[in-house]
Amino acid sequence: MTAVRVAAAGLALLLAAACTAPAPPRGETGTTAGTVCAPPKGTPGKETATTIDVIEQAYFCILGNHYSSAELDARSLLAAGFAALTQELNRNGRDLPDAGMPTLNGDRKADWAAFETVYRKITDQVPDLRDRLAVVTLEAVVAALDDEHASWTHDVEQPPDYYDGDGYGLGLEANVNTSQAGGNLAAAVPPLFLTTVPGGAAQAAGLRPGDVIESINGSAPFIDGKATHAIAALYPRYPQARPVELSLLRQSTGRRWSVTLQPGLFRQDLADLQVVRSKLLNDDIAYVRVTSFLPDSADRILRAISRLRKDRTLSGVVLDLRGNSSGSTTEATRLLSAFVHGKVTAYHCTAGNTCQSLRTDDTVELLGLPLAVLTDRGCASACEHFASAVKDLRVGLLVGTRTAGMISGPVQPYLLANNTILSLPARHHLGPNREVIDRIGVPPDHHMPLTPQDAANGRDSALAKALTLLHK
Repeated sequence: MTAVRVAAAGLALLLAAACTAPAPPRGETGTTAGTVCAPPKGTPGKETATTIDVIEQAYFCILGNHYSSAELDARSLLAAGFAALTQELNRNGRDLPDAGMPTLNGDRKADWAAFETVYRKITDQVPDLRDRLAVVTLEAVVAALDDEHASWTHDVEQPPDYYDGDGYGLGLEANVNTSQAGGNLAAAVPPLFLTTVPGGAAQAAGLRPGDVIESINGSAPFIDGKATHAIAALYPRYPQARPVELSLLRQSTGRRWSVTLQPGLFRQDLADLQVVRSKLLNDDIAYVRVTSFLPDSADRILRAISRLRKDRTLSGVVLDLRGNSSGSTTEATRLLSAFVHGKVTAYHCTAGNTCQSLRTDDTVELLGLPLAVLTDRGCASACEHFASAVKDLRVGLLVGTRTAGMISGPVQPYLLANNTILSLPARHHLGPNREVIDRIGVPPDHHMPLTPQDAANGRDSALAKALTLLHK
């Protein structure tokens, strides 16, 4: 085992060296290969065109920095990239007779050279498509990692007339959320129904929470109980602007109708944008809704509980983490530390299972209050770090539904030569009991799913259950 780890470490160093010194450009006039695969220092400059040299830099950056790099068959990355390349050619009616996948033998550098040679031969024949072909190729290379925490950020645009806090889209949220629709559909269960209607076209059309969506652009959202990719159309991102046709059922009245919604900007309620919201329930329960573990959120949550606790005796705390899909594990750990001390909250491990333990911050004062945590499929990343620790360490009870299963590991950004950002997890996340949470999620102690009837009537059965548990 030691020899294997030494060899893996040597390979990682070799690949890192390849990443920091990619070969100079060999055919695209005016392009400059990146000289460093390193975290950005300050705000990146203006984005420039994606080229084969940028793809090369990203390829070796992945092989040098993703936690699975030592065990990864890099041919899968190149095959995915080449498939995307040829599909884009075909979509544009420009497929070429010599656009065939080169032979790859498993040598990462030799395989890249073979890939690059064919890639340049293809793109030299369709220079007007070169930029687009590079983008779809690199997107596919990153997607081939099959890691929701690995991403390539590029072409970030805001709509004209965008105001800070505006939303863009149809103005609705469904029980299959944005992250599920984007790549975790296997966990979705029917029926598909609206949970909130914050504004925009959906509100203007009179849609309500609880309305069941029976078809999207003529396609069923579920077939034989399995979610379809039609659901992704509910969450268009700018500049996507195609209208979306929905067929709906309002169960309370039996009404069936169709409506066409046009994506666009809409104003959001400022209260909905607050990361931390709190109130007193039943005169003895501190309820705090947390939409993200942003910097300083742990202290804000604890201050909110302290204010609610003033001049009264609390029976417990409800932390509502439904829809909390991002944030800092440091903040999640600080919040957890108000409920338990002296514990490991998670492990961050290499592919070879060399692990670093994350521990509670015992400088945080203990609250000494019972805890119930509301979770759903929207609880991801740092939220799952918190939820798994609550469950494993028996700090409190989880109520609601299983979490998202989207906690690959802590992300490190890398600046590419065209001023775009490649983000990769260098380690993978395990719960306090060393269990894998990514792709699986954290199961609740009390399964209380939202139903269309609950959404239509404004009932929160998960919250009601949490209050009952805390009053026992």
